Amino acid sequence: MKSITKKELERLQELNTKFGGLKNQLGDLALQKDVVLKEINTVRTDFTSLEKKLIKKYGEDSVINLQTGEIKEKE
Repeated sequence: MKSITKKELERLQELNTKFGGLKNQLGDLALQKDVVLKEINTVRTDFTSLEKKLIKKYGEDSVINLQTGEIKEKE
């Protein structure tokens, strides 16, 4: 019976193991992406809610400086 060399077998096994590990990492990244996307949607919803409250309080033509909190009228 024919067989590949020991060196070839070791290299083949090494690459197969590495491939499996990379596939697992990709799966983990996909799960992390899902978590981050959900967090983004939560933040977006919270931002929109606060924005509506601020518009109601300060008016639609208000522009808020995010660094200082200063309110100006749209130009």
